[in-house]
Amino acid sequence: MMKALIFDPFSGAAGDMILGCLIDLGADPGKVCSAIESAVDVSVTVIPLSKKGIRSMDVQIRVPHRSHTRSYSELIEIIGKAGLPDRVRKDSLEVFALLAEAESTVHGKSLQELHFHEVGQDDALADVIGACFAMNELAPDSVLCTPINVGGGQIHAAHGIFPAPAPATLEILRKSGLPFYGEGNRELLTPTGAALLAHFAAPVPQLPLGRALATGYGAGDADTERPNVLRALLVELQEESWGDRVDILETNVDDVSGEILGSLFDRLMALGARDVGIIPMTMKKGRPGHLVRVVATPQNSSTLAREIMRETGTLGIRVLAAVHRFTAERTIRAVTLSMGNEKAEIPVKIACDQQGAILNISAEYEDCRKFAEIIGLPLKDVLRRVEEEARREFGTSRLR
Repeated sequence: MMKALIFDPFSGAAGDMILGCLIDLGADPGKVCSAIESAVDVSVTVIPLSKKGIRSMDVQIRVPHRSHTRSYSELIEIIGKAGLPDRVRKDSLEVFALLAEAESTVHGKSLQELHFHEVGQDDALADVIGACFAMNELAPDSVLCTPINVGGGQIHAAHGIFPAPAPATLEILRKSGLPFYGEGNRELLTPTGAALLAHFAAPVPQLPLGRALATGYGAGDADTERPNVLRALLVELQEESWGDRVDILETNVDDVSGEILGSLFDRLMALGARDVGIIPMTMKKGRPGHLVRVVATPQNSSTLAREIMRETGTLGIRVLAAVHRFTAERTIRAVTLSMGNEKAEIPVKIACDQQGAILNISAEYEDCRKFAEIIGLPLKDVLRRVEEEARREFGTSRLR
């Protein structure tokens, strides 16, 4: 059985809420507070309190002096000099890298020019370091996150008034692919909360099948109509619960030209099919035909079935409904390839299991093809070199 930590942010998430629910799940508060206070000039107190009748852990971080805004390089230096375990230091730096890249994109500034505002304060630095320490102490096999409530209304930020979520928060959500929705009239997801979830968690549409081992609640600062807490669970997942569920649509067709089938392939992918296969086959009376097989989300099956009927004239579509599918988690990273006088950043697709162990690395075809044309080498050589470089950089590590 696999132990998963699942965030269920029905009331959003902030750095202190994430830290609070991890402590409530079993991370040692004494060790967490010591790790924070050794790295940042703050004092930390963890106390239980009630939010609309829900017992939750409130992490209070007191800063003895007024914090100033910091540059990205200053934050890197502070974390680098702190006496943190290697994994905690690495996680903390990667969380702030997500924040920095989002701020850089939003404000159109380079990382060297970048100064943080709210997320550069000592309490935000403490939240990130504490959450990374607590996560590594709990050491779940995988970390998942259900859709996030980002709230609504207006935010009074350093650069003006914005609708929730804040621009940097929205950029982190866009890059991570974490699903979200908006309910309420105040900001519920902070940039720090978004970056921590994006770094640690993979998205799931709902709570998966499993047995709850523990629950934890981290208290938010505000009082809202619903309990302003972040809920997290430690769950013993059933073997079949990792992956997702898809429908498989099938039909046999004859008297359909290759041009029509090629167009159908492109059309189905454009409409959201997860995969399309068109397989030659022999039909009754020896007639040549094709098996059209489509992998689709259950929500999209009806649209795709109608399109297959419209394009091919078939009168029926077989549906293998809600079939369980084991899936690898996929992420895109980049490696630098230097050949001759030319250099390029080439994306690679990395597939991992639920523990973050790398299963496969493949170079992005189109980027390799363009670079191969520039340097005048066969495409197969460029693909091989990129994947070898990626395996040297990532192949023995875990991405989480």
